[in-house]
Amino acid sequence: MKRFGHYAFEPVWQRKRELLNSDIPGGIREWLFDPSSLTARLVAACDGDFRVEVISQGWMRPMFNEARRLGMAPEQMALIRQVYLYCNQQPWVFARTVIPHFSLRGRQQHLAHLGNRPLGSVLFADPAIRRDEVEVAQIRPNHRLFATATAALEARPEAIWGRRSVFYTGGKPLLVNEVFLPPLLETGNA
Repeated sequence: MKRFGHYAFEPVWQRKRELLNSDIPGGIREWLFDPSSLTARLVAACDGDFRVEVISQGWMRPMFNEARRLGMAPEQMALIRQVYLYCNQQPWVFARTVIPHFSLRGRQQHLAHLGNRPLGSVLFADPAIRRDEVEVAQIRPNHRLFATATAALEARPEAIWGRRSVFYTGGKPLLVNEVFLPPLLETGNA
């Protein structure tokens, strides 16, 4: 499929039913489609040597595919938080969260002030949280997420895989992108 305009440099996100089984390498498949908390799974795999490093957080325009997924107008601003999730001093996951301004009203205001706390532990502690279907993408060097996601790596891979889903807290959406990095796959945990 040929893509034009701004979308040409954004990953192509697909639902599980839209993918062929052969499209995804076996080691990453389990991570991509695991419905549980990624944070909890990483903490367990890291024997407690887990930390979050905030790369950036601020009001920006989401990528076009993100705005569309959240039902936002392309020119609307959102709070965008980008972090690395480290295990044993290695960046295992790059995460990018997009929170529309209307999702930060009321009880959800605390989501703008997480600091180095993992978002996953906050979301999965809420019994009323709802999660949409997971979408996955292979992210290549020409895609907008690739450079930021791989900046902490010594060597850049040819491609990386990520997943994203919309979470609803108090009925308000936020989009969580999680990109799995080679150090995770090299550990035998994949």
